[in-house]
Amino acid sequence: MIVQRRGGAAVLAVAGVLVVAGCSSGGGGGVAPKAPWAEGSSASGSGSSASAPASESAAPATGSVKVLRTVAEGLKSPWGLAPLPDGAGLLVSDRDDGTISKVDEKTGKITELGIVSGVSAAGEGGLLGIALSPDFASDHMIYAYFTSASDNRIVRLLWDESKPAKEQLGAPDTIFKGIPKGFIHNGGRIAFGPDGMLYAGTGESGQRGLAQDKGSLGGKILRLTPEGDPAPGNPFPGSPVYTYGHRNVQGLAWDDRQRLFASEFGQDTWDELNAIKPGGDYGWPDAEGKSSDPKYVNPIAQWHTDDASPSGIAYVNGVIWMAGLKGQRLWRIPLDGTTAAAAPQAFLTGEYGRLRTVVAAGGDKVWLVTSNTDGRGKPKAGDDRILELEVK
Repeated sequence: MIVQRRGGAAVLAVAGVLVVAGCSSGGGGGVAPKAPWAEGSSASGSGSSASAPASESAAPATGSVKVLRTVAEGLKSPWGLAPLPDGAGLLVSDRDDGTISKVDEKTGKITELGIVSGVSAAGEGGLLGIALSPDFASDHMIYAYFTSASDNRIVRLLWDESKPAKEQLGAPDTIFKGIPKGFIHNGGRIAFGPDGMLYAGTGESGQRGLAQDKGSLGGKILRLTPEGDPAPGNPFPGSPVYTYGHRNVQGLAWDDRQRLFASEFGQDTWDELNAIKPGGDYGWPDAEGKSSDPKYVNPIAQWHTDDASPSGIAYVNGVIWMAGLKGQRLWRIPLDGTTAAAAPQAFLTGEYGRLRTVVAAGGDKVWLVTSNTDGRGKPKAGDDRILELEVK
């Protein structure tokens, strides 16, 4: 197991197919409340599932999307988004330049906080996901996942807003490293779960076999403490690996019963939305999409890769919202527990180009980040931008 840390700061009906699978209950980048239940109290011992009420109703089969406004524009290669508490703004990462900026939610003003040192951007790698510490109000720590010259790693940085713009970020404290890097498939989404643990979606860096190797950090969902250690109650004792058999995970979101869902890029056939089961094998590279082999956890929905290529996801009122890059659309997947309640619906198809990140914004609203300046899109005037949507 390649795990190193440094103790620094003291602190489908789509394309004709919809797949529904009976995954068991498993458990984007803002502040998550710590769960009121004790670590390891779930049946799996993973600390990721709390007792759920006896019954729950499926989300409505169909819904709607309304674009309320453009919050900000003129962003370059935006990737991660982390809403600040109490509407104080949005933090956004720049994949290629390695900067983190603050966006004023009301005026759209963009203020660069600083550069994250050590970022080595190339291909799909660079400064990717960001998240706020669960204790952000007191420790002012920003977590970031980025590609370095040698690997992908997770760091935390102290944000000092009293300093001049572009000088507000402290030196990165590396809490976890050794995640395989590649020109493609670097994963990159990080988020704190309801249990206060840090989850990270990784890619297999183009080396397909790493996904099935539980001794590798590639092609996995990892579960860590805020200090970068393997989280207590993980399915493989002493290991940060939470699930394996993934090709490239870039979307993580929890429902209101603390169950985790993840989006995954397929190769040529099927992209996936998965309900995450601790210790589960999600099949890659032996399975892409639904498999008849019972040892693999099947996706709850799948899409042809031209229709999705999913990155970020968000959960709002019984629905997973999924941003599509190549598909250039926002998908609505209504849930019935950990299965899809109905065929997914597509919205905004082609209207804003490639869509990278979607984050719950409270109530029936989400933030949506476009990705047309990433080298694969066709930028228009104003790209890239952050949109505020009303979703139902």
